[in-house]
Amino acid sequence: AGTVWLGGTEVTALPLHKRARLGLGRTFQTSNLFPGLDVLENVRLAVQSRLGGAASLWRFPRRNDEASELAVRYLDEVDLGHRHRSVAGDLSHGDKRKLEIAVLLGMQPRVVLLDEPMAGVATADVSGLTAVIRRLHRELGCTVLMVEHHIDVVLGLVDTVAVMHHGELLAWDKPDAVIADPEVQRAYLGDVA
Repeated sequence: AGTVWLGGTEVTALPLHKRARLGLGRTFQTSNLFPGLDVLENVRLAVQSRLGGAASLWRFPRRNDEASELAVRYLDEVDLGHRHRSVAGDLSHGDKRKLEIAVLLGMQPRVVLLDEPMAGVATADVSGLTAVIRRLHRELGCTVLMVEHHIDVVLGLVDTVAVMHHGELLAWDKPDAVIADPEVQRAYLGDVA
């Protein structure tokens, strides 16, 4: 229960597209891309939508239009610039997650919600994806709220950790304080003798 506010505006009941226009972006646990389109087109469609152009899959843009130029920039931000002509469905799971973040950047979010970004990502891809998420906050200025079960990733990324247990907020503090919290340890490790 409650309300959700974004930059002084209540967004609780707003349609998704209006929330996005106000700067709220999110990814899903499972990839939500156009798998048959190339990497650049996935991002260009998001940028084109934000810029107010027709988001047509059938009308090909000029190579140097603003939406395409911005899409290339966002792909570079997530370390996928070299893959811009690859078909999105052919990417590794980790690169699909990076592409989802590039699509979000195309909408210029202020707040980014990431739902288990490391779920299903190969161990070899975790560090690259972690670096992209860190860049979202530190270099691009996005507020990042993330649900993640890989504790090493969480501790390496966040300033503040919230621990939920049985639907209740158990702890909210700096990572070191949360890890040392006896209630958190009891909830996740059981009684330690």
